Amino acid sequence: MRALLLGGAGFIGLHLARRLLADGHSVTIVDDFSRGKHDFGDLGDVRSLDLTLASSYSTLDKDGWDQIYMLAAIVGVRNVEADPGRVLRVNSLALLHLLDWIKPGQRLFFASTSEAYAGGVSAGLVPVPTPETVPLLIEDVGSARYSYAISKALGEAAVIHSPAAAVVGRFHNVYGPRMGADHVIPELSLRALRGEDPFRLYGSDQSRAFCYVDDAVEAMVRLMDADFSGIVHIGNPEETNIGDLAKLVLRVAGASPQIDAVPAPPGSVARRCPDISLLQQVTGFTPQISLEEGVRRTFAWYREQL
Repeated sequence: MRALLLGGAGFIGLHLARRLLADGHSVTIVDDFSRGKHDFGDLGDVRSLDLTLASSYSTLDKDGWDQIYMLAAIVGVRNVEADPGRVLRVNSLALLHLLDWIKPGQRLFFASTSEAYAGGVSAGLVPVPTPETVPLLIEDVGSARYSYAISKALGEAAVIHSPAAAVVGRFHNVYGPRMGADHVIPELSLRALRGEDPFRLYGSDQSRAFCYVDDAVEAMVRLMDADFSGIVHIGNPEETNIGDLAKLVLRVAGASPQIDAVPAPPGSVARRCPDISLLQQVTGFTPQISLEEGVRRTFAWYREQL
């Protein structure tokens, strides 16, 4: 199989590339390396391209791709709030140029997000655990925080109405090694490693459902091999309180600081947890990595980096 990974040098993309290569497939990675450097060794065909330019796609072969994964996007709360206009522009243009270039019937995976549900959950209109069938709600189009969800909602609609045979995967709090420092688990791990005391904890009463990256990649591979097109959740349905998560990270770190509980940042949704019934029905997927095991693996990687 020949796979094209757009945004393949990012967090999920790199783990996916390694899995596909281990399975014996040919992989081409395309990225603009705007969020870091080429730090992952020899993964074969790696190209630096700006996917917001239509001309970048013209440099790629149009034929011969068995699977195309669209993972390229600006992500992370800090990046989104710092420049929401850029988020909308980059995330939308990169995808729309891809859909102009792709051949009818080609197998496409588009990476979407559970952030699409934030408005509905906050308004009390969306249940948790959340199925794929609920309506999406943007409470305030002028809010910088919603720019990422808006870009992904636009992307979902564009993909669904495209000629591709597409899977839209809504990721729910995927975590693991090499994902930067903005996600809650790496952030807690790094602060524990630095010996922060008192240990500030935002939104300890909130809850999330965390999915280790190897499980997320397994779900992606199965979905792309299945006879399925449409929107589906990728995640782990085990909901965890942020306060309990912090205790787990600190226990793994061997630290026991005083906890300074403070309110969650404005706009942060109180709960997020996927119903993965559709994913299980289509692929038979069941998450294999427990939260404790995933946290231990992630913590060990960040400890090595420090």
